Formats: sequence, structure tokens, C-alpha cells
Amino acid sequence: MHFPFPLQQHSEQKLEAEVLHISEIFYSLQGETSRVGLPTVFIRLTGCPLRCGYCDTAYAFTGGRNLSIGEVMNEVSSYASRYITVTGGEPLAQKACLTLLTVLCDAGYSVSLETSGALDVSRVDKRVSKIVDIKTPGSGEVTKNRWSNLDYLTYHDELKFVLCDEADYQWAAGVFNERHLDQICPVLFSPVYGQLEPSLLADWILKDRLPVRLQLQLHKILWGEVTGR
Repeated sequence: MHFPFPLQQHSEQKLEAEVLHISEIFYSLQGETSRVGLPTVFIRLTGCPLRCGYCDTAYAFTGGRNLSIGEVMNEVSSYASRYITVTGGEPLAQKACLTLLTVLCDAGYSVSLETSGALDVSRVDKRVSKIVDIKTPGSGEVTKNRWSNLDYLTYHDELKFVLCDEADYQWAAGVFNERHLDQICPVLFSPVYGQLEPSLLADWILKDRLPVRLQLQLHKILWGEVTGR
């Protein structure tokens, strides 16, 4: 095996023992979060227990290939990128994801995790930047929010609301204020691509003087509904 950084703390046997079901590994620009625009390697895990109405990665619910953590690390290292995003699907639905995140951090990568917010994040390596969704009524999965996850976030992490319409915005603004989310970590409001006009969302945020970041999906602006970029 060849890794860009030393991994003496992880034996080859351990790296080969844990296996993940991988939908795809690809290199692209980060399209969301505070890392937007950075060349990044994406590790997309297969499977998700949620079915959000606006989901744009339903192809990752099934299929893919089984790879050991060692094989994942070898593939990732071929791109020579410092930035790694582990996403899905819902990556935390696979137990070995926690080990993968730690191994990536130990290898010297700057790692972010994109998660639905429905599963426990308390055991995620503290070096990982957790990007946690809060599901709105418009998503169809608002009952799945695991509010206890807020207790494990710091300013190193980010919360994301994907908004379908004005009702979603009003709900999200209420949650933001009631739970004082600005005292926990940065908060992102993102319009559903092709469904909510971004300029409308911008107007609502400015009218309410809400201290959140308006987020557009850069990868879709550049390439449209293209996967594996």
C-alpha cells in the first residue's frame, strides 16, 4: 500500500479487515459548505434510511462496490488532494464509516462529513468537520431530526437547512431563533435546486436580518444535474 502520509498507527490487517459499500469515489470542486470551490475527493457511501423528496443522489441507495478501508485509502491517494468529503446516501449508516473518518484524519487529510442529521454523530472523530442537515417539513423527513446531535457540534462544524418553499424558510428561521443555532456553529440555508428561486430566499434572509449563509450548489451551477463530478 502507498499513502501520502504515514499510517504506522494502523496495521495493514486492520485497514483490510473493515469493508465499506461504496457508491463512487470521484474528484471535483466542493459545491457546498464553507469549503465551496475547493478541489476535493468525494467518497460516497451506498445506502440511506431516509427518503427526502428533493434527494439528488437516489442512485446511491443501492449498487456500488465493496472496498476495504485500505483500498479506499489507496484510491483516494491517487488524486493528491488535501480535502476529502465523506458523503452518501447516509455515510453513518455503515459502522465502518467511523473508522474510515479516523484513518483519513490520521493520514493528514482535511476531512468533512455530510450527514442527514438522523443518526448519532457523537462518535465521529473530533477532527472531522461535520456538515449536519436539519430536515424541514418540505423534505418529508422532519420527524427524523436527531436534535441531540446539536450537543456534539462546535464552531468547527456546520448546520444546513435545504428549503423547498417559504413555509420551509419560516420553519427554519423559527428553529434557528428558538435553538440559538448561531451560538453553536455556522448555519447554511440552501434552496432546493430548480424549485425555490435563490433570489427569493436572499430577500427573506435580508428582510429578517437572519445571520445565516445563503448557499447555492456550485457544482449544479457549473454542470447542472451531473453526478460523479
